[in-house]
Amino acid sequence: MSSLANLAPIPELYVSHESAQKMKVEAANLTSWDLSPRQICDLELLMNGGFFPLKGFLGQEDYDSVVDTMRLKDGTLWPMPITLDVTEAFAETIEEGQDIALRDQEGVILATMTVTDKWSPDKAREAEQVYGADDQAHPAVYALHNQMGKVYLGGPVTGIQQPVHYDFRGRRDTPNELRAYFRKLGWRRVVAFQTRNPLHRAHQELTFRAAKEAQANLLIHPVVGMTKPGDVDHFTRVRCYEAVLDKYPGSTTHMSLLNLAMRMAGPREAVWHGIIRRNHGCTHMIVGRDHAGPGKNSAGEDFYGPYDAQELFRQHQDEIGLEMVPFKHMVYVQERAQYEPADEIEDHDSVTILNISGTELRRRLQEGLEIPEWFSFPEVVKELRRTRPPRSQQGFTVFFTGFSGSGKSTIANALMVKLMEMGGRPVTLLDGDIVRKNLSSELGFSKEHRDLNIRRIGYVASEITKNGGIAICAPIAPYAATRRAVREEIEQYGAFCEIHVATSIEECERRDRKGLYKLAREGKIKEFTGISDPYDEPQNPELRLETEHTDVDNCAHQVVLKLEQMGLIAGQ
Repeated sequence: MSSLANLAPIPELYVSHESAQKMKVEAANLTSWDLSPRQICDLELLMNGGFFPLKGFLGQEDYDSVVDTMRLKDGTLWPMPITLDVTEAFAETIEEGQDIALRDQEGVILATMTVTDKWSPDKAREAEQVYGADDQAHPAVYALHNQMGKVYLGGPVTGIQQPVHYDFRGRRDTPNELRAYFRKLGWRRVVAFQTRNPLHRAHQELTFRAAKEAQANLLIHPVVGMTKPGDVDHFTRVRCYEAVLDKYPGSTTHMSLLNLAMRMAGPREAVWHGIIRRNHGCTHMIVGRDHAGPGKNSAGEDFYGPYDAQELFRQHQDEIGLEMVPFKHMVYVQERAQYEPADEIEDHDSVTILNISGTELRRRLQEGLEIPEWFSFPEVVKELRRTRPPRSQQGFTVFFTGFSGSGKSTIANALMVKLMEMGGRPVTLLDGDIVRKNLSSELGFSKEHRDLNIRRIGYVASEITKNGGIAICAPIAPYAATRRAVREEIEQYGAFCEIHVATSIEECERRDRKGLYKLAREGKIKEFTGISDPYDEPQNPELRLETEHTDVDNCAHQVVLKLEQMGLIAGQ
């Protein structure tokens, strides 16, 4: 690769301004697909050259080849299947060879696509090959099975306009804008730092060293598309990055935001990030320990080994066209008041080595504990504290689940009164019957309708949580997948406490206050949970309540103790 290859313009998929105006008018007659947030991220990087050499969403042969061999069918290295997933109903309306309009969620047209392929993928195989396991503890595997459409469409894309971003517009650069910037400043060597977390002092030291080792300028290139559920939101992160930028020499460092939907695919993701950074004009990239790892699998072990990503990247770096700078694990040496790579400290037995993990940092933020100055910059900590006040001041959701008649509503009511007595935050009870009357009056009791009802409850609870209130939900919520989706939605904003009211079906039937079990046994109520419809018992609820030999007050009190233990209410 010539040393100047990173400065030449890269092909884009956009048509000229005149053609775009004409196409916008013509597209009014095309069948439209409204893109999901992930698809919008993918489309933006397809159109602006970030995913070069792809010319559109992968067709079936390219998809099969990428899944099995990390290569397009022509042999080009490409590790990640970039597919347009749609519903079966939509796919039935589309013929191969047809043009469709791709629109954002407001209905604004972004591109057209000529559909060359239409197929139903083997998602279990995709999960095994791309993510290493068909394990739904992996966020991308979970999304693959539960959120993505059953049919994939492939074909070339014609770009009309880029998606609109109203935030941090001056910080977003296309690959060609970055290349032009590097050309203008005469930057021949550029090392990219990929991050989805706020930067602390160790990261600053690490990036300084990487730039020095590679004798390169530094591009801080954080992902602001979609990262891992539970990550700090990108608005807060960008404010943190801006606070740290002053600590870098201005003439050697640039920060640009990347609208990428991460898949958390570890080794394959590292190779993919390398190709994307090469397309953005970089010559080097820092690859970390467990780069883009999603955390623990269902068995509680890491999905990928700590150096798997570096290994795979090293094997392919010539083809990627970008050199890897391995990430050093930086620790703070108290006696020398500086950060040093952990494996280079000769006298580690005689010095004090300090380190705070990401988990420990989150705990300190949650509990309002001190975060020492050697670990992070006061400006960064201030931003994080603004968004993440201590847990006892955040909103949260208590989600009861159990059979009809198990005592959920009664305990939820008692809990509501106890929390209102404590004061400090507004408390809202979203009981099954109340919600049915006010939010879901048009819904029946089919599986689809019950799911929709729970999702509505989850949505309202997430809004209450986001705004610092307490939501108490008491639906039956029989399906584990729906409960998990609600948990994920709420945990973006605060804590989620799942409580399984574990009253047996026999006891519920014996109580049968509303006479529903009798009607279900007589077949007069169809799809009744526990009788003619399944109930997925929660595997790891925060708390399980036995109600058969315990009074309501004691059950509610157990919940209060659990909330105290979780730090959500300050001990009285």
